Amino acid sequence: MSVEGTWNLSISTPIGKIKAVVELRVQDGTLTGVAHGAGEEVPLGDITLDGDRLTWKQAVTQPMRLNLVFDVAVDGDTLRGTSKAGRLPSSKVTGTRQTVLEHQA
Repeated sequence: MSVEGTWNLSISTPIGKIKAVVELRVQDGTLTGVAHGAGEEVPLGDITLDGDRLTWKQAVTQPMRLNLVFDVAVDGDTLRGTSKAGRLPSSKVTGTRQTVLEHQA
């Protein structure tokens, strides 16, 4: 199954839950993406899909400047995994794919 679509993520960090939206698209056979959250939009880098395992990197500046590495398992319209920022402990990540109806709302 394709991972293309818009995903609502919840990241459980030591400072509380952070909500983000990740958009994944295939352009010219390459998976690309962008993340929206905390008032910023950042491109995703090094996006890799291996079976049901999806990984990517992204840099954020809110609530602090961090380079994040995501490693999640995709199961249909849900995903679960972790986000890691340098030496900080891993944060639990969960997500659901938005439906067409949510896009129109």
